[in-house]
Amino acid sequence: MSGTDRTKTGIDAVGPTVILVEPQLGENIGMAARAMGNFALTRLRIVNPRDGWPNVAAQRAAAGADHILKHVELFDTVEAAVADCTLLLATTARAHDQAKPVVAPEAAAAEATVQIAAGGHVGILFGRERAGLLNEEVAMADRIITYPVNPGFASLNLAQAVLLMGYEWFKLVTRAALPFAMPERSERASQHQMQAFFDNLVSELDKVEFLRPAEKRDTMLVNLRNIFTRMEPTKQDMHTLHGVVMAIAEGRKGPAKGGVLDGAQATRLRALLAEQGPGGASADSSSTVRGLARLLRRNPTDAERILWQSLTRDRRFAGQFKRQTPVGRHIPDFVSFVQRIAIELVNPNESDTIARDRAGRGAWLAERGYRVVEIEAAAVEADLARVLDGLAVRMAAGEGEGAVGHDGQR
Repeated sequence: MSGTDRTKTGIDAVGPTVILVEPQLGENIGMAARAMGNFALTRLRIVNPRDGWPNVAAQRAAAGADHILKHVELFDTVEAAVADCTLLLATTARAHDQAKPVVAPEAAAAEATVQIAAGGHVGILFGRERAGLLNEEVAMADRIITYPVNPGFASLNLAQAVLLMGYEWFKLVTRAALPFAMPERSERASQHQMQAFFDNLVSELDKVEFLRPAEKRDTMLVNLRNIFTRMEPTKQDMHTLHGVVMAIAEGRKGPAKGGVLDGAQATRLRALLAEQGPGGASADSSSTVRGLARLLRRNPTDAERILWQSLTRDRRFAGQFKRQTPVGRHIPDFVSFVQRIAIELVNPNESDTIARDRAGRGAWLAERGYRVVEIEAAAVEADLARVLDGLAVRMAAGEGEGAVGHDGQR
């Protein structure tokens, strides 16, 4: 049955007894039992069912509520069915002109709960599909229950009437607790993350001349910022939004069109990756982190592109290095699994967050036998030959990490 999780335990509570008076169709009995099962009502009595009992049609319509149908109690008269009730409620859409209290389902459920808690037995009468309850049957009840429905179309079918009463009773028993809730949101985004995203968004909007005319630029920026601050975004939200902006930008400046990320854009991406690195990454952010890492791989900076082309073409290194490839949960810029060397490019003006992330990654790699070489991006662009010669010397000598040299290597 759709929506039912058989691995979960149902609620076991003593509730009112549902009493169906001379029901005509087995399908209606089965659907009433199904409605009872939805709200943990288990006691069903039937007075003189027209088509006899047991009833195959009722079993089919019950949709899994067999535990209720198996324990049905049959009676020949209403008097016999209600004889042990200490509180009897009669459901009806008509006034019957009887001088007794008329209550809504909520009030009836509240009174039933109190009576059951005191050890009483509560019965709820439901009448025939066509004619409802007779006057003399309503006269037996302590209270009349009527539903607030459209006066011009007040008729409910049997299962609907049972369901509404079951729902009101169940809300009281469970304190209206819902079966599930929205998963906890990730941690609230920091101002640093918000600013990094907004700076990147504005940079991309400037490239397509969105923020014009110039005299309206400041107002447009305030409006844009307010859109995102009103959201109260989480860290995960910021990663997703940042990925969206970068993916849109990639269509214009991706490798297929010869474009590259500039140093500032790469720095912002690395800052976001560093904040959600292996020390702080959560399961729900891992896919976004991988997506940002793919953006770095597909959109290398000038220094990355230059160094990568040289590593693939120079005979001293050809075939030995991979770019933006995971080593465990870390992703160095370049790695040689054969030589056990990891190369990290250092861009100008990197933040403390990026530096700490690189240091942690370097320590993790060193513990596993990798030599970590840090190369200044500026050195690659200024004197590539010297950088490559220095790397070749290190590979031949099998050196570990060292101080910054004249070739820009650390």
